[in-house]
Amino acid sequence: MGFEKLLSKVGGFGPFQLRNLVLLALPRVLLPMHFLLPIFMAAVPAHHCALPGAPGNLTHQDLWLEAHLPRETDGGFSSCLRFAHPQALPNTTLGTEAYSSGEPEGEPSTVPCSQGWEYDHSEFSSTIATEWDLVCEQRGLNKVTSTCFFIGVLLGAVVYGYLSDRFGRRRLLLVAYVSSLVLGLASAVSINYIMFVITRCLTGLSLSGFTIIVLPLELEWLDVEHRTVAGVISSFFWTGGVLLLTLFGYLIRSWRWLLLVVTLPCVLGIISIWWVPESARWLLTQGRVEEAQTYLFLCAKLNGRPVDEASLSQEALNKVVTTERVRQRPSFVDLFRTPQLRRISLCCVVVWFGVNFSYYGLTLDVSGLGLNVYHIQLLFGAVELPSKITVYILVRYLGRRLTEAGMLLGAAVTFGINLLVSSGTKSWITALLVLGKGFSEAAFTTAYLFTSELYPTVLRQTGLGLAALMGRLGACLAPLVVLLDGIWLMLPKLTFGGIALLAACTALLLPETKTAQLPETIQDVEKKSIQEEDVQVQN
Repeated sequence: MGFEKLLSKVGGFGPFQLRNLVLLALPRVLLPMHFLLPIFMAAVPAHHCALPGAPGNLTHQDLWLEAHLPRETDGGFSSCLRFAHPQALPNTTLGTEAYSSGEPEGEPSTVPCSQGWEYDHSEFSSTIATEWDLVCEQRGLNKVTSTCFFIGVLLGAVVYGYLSDRFGRRRLLLVAYVSSLVLGLASAVSINYIMFVITRCLTGLSLSGFTIIVLPLELEWLDVEHRTVAGVISSFFWTGGVLLLTLFGYLIRSWRWLLLVVTLPCVLGIISIWWVPESARWLLTQGRVEEAQTYLFLCAKLNGRPVDEASLSQEALNKVVTTERVRQRPSFVDLFRTPQLRRISLCCVVVWFGVNFSYYGLTLDVSGLGLNVYHIQLLFGAVELPSKITVYILVRYLGRRLTEAGMLLGAAVTFGINLLVSSGTKSWITALLVLGKGFSEAAFTTAYLFTSELYPTVLRQTGLGLAALMGRLGACLAPLVVLLDGIWLMLPKLTFGGIALLAACTALLLPETKTAQLPETIQDVEKKSIQEEDVQVQN
């Protein structure tokens, strides 16, 4: 007897599983609040060079700035340069003195800001950019913080994947909560930039435990028929986290307090561990039959399933242990052993990289567009709900492959149109950003469903792990691509749009799974490929 038959006796979907989904909702809410936190925490407000010696009774601020700061091509004052000497302004006086350049006539010389910057605090009271002057020449350091965070997330996937298989999901979930709390608090009280980057990287590593542990802990208590439904329910918690972050960001304008507020819910998570059940499947694979028996009886009781003790006796469970242990544990190498699996794996790598790359490239870089970041984030959160609903309608009628390719193509097109829109038309920019976010979110949702159906049961978790790993690599690189605007202003958008287009074309190379049964073995995948080739030859 396998574990699936055992689960059907105690109930594969019922109050026990719903309670489990609620208890594991907190990590899904916390993840977007930390992943998207740089939108507020690392925002760069309007700024210009600090100008010491300004008259105390200055009443004409623009005149003072006009004499000391050059203008950009868009008409605004320069953020990173000032005049080497104050410039004379015709028919004006600043305070009680008239200024002359003190240099030969011609183009006035400019110098970098040598005495710091002055920031506009109307939208943010403090960010890491204003606290450590991560602007102008140091602008890249601001983007590096997000990259280091996602590097931590990537490394954490490997660490928690190994440790949770060895020591259990529940125990490692507690470790993830505690370490996220401690490191989040350490980040909030960072005394310098280096300490902040290190603690944020380690926080990403800790939070990665949520992404690795929560999904298996849910799925291993669910029967196959209800896993998709549970995935839909769980995905809405991410949207809730996005909306909560927007609310907190609006109410709390200091980055340290904002980081503190999104970290403290880990305390509730630590308390909730008391009620979170360990995976009975994992317990049985470890030979811990008595513990698995306790959780299985609890599951049957909450689901209202009358189960006699003989059905869950140690003898019956030992047979399940034998069945589970004889199954060969798959590895990443198995994903590339056969032709069809190799094709699926390579395509999924490109698709997941493109989905994450475009999603975080669009989401994390809105503060520098001159738009109200709070309005944009509220719209970003709101558009996720119809995006998810649209996906589950389209995959039912159009199929997974066309939906995935279409959503990625839509994201690529919005990046392309953005290149043609003037920076002064903020309403169009806002509309394109929200539309692009909707396409990116839809592609993200489809990718999870599509990938899980492409791989056979024996390799499904491993295949998803590889895809997620490449997705996190895309998330790591996305913040750095924004820096390419120093080479050419349009280059970041071209890069994001080009990768999304490549991923859309690659998605078309994957087999459709809309009406196909889920493959159980590697042989099922290869057999299906041969059948599809035969149909194409006959047509």
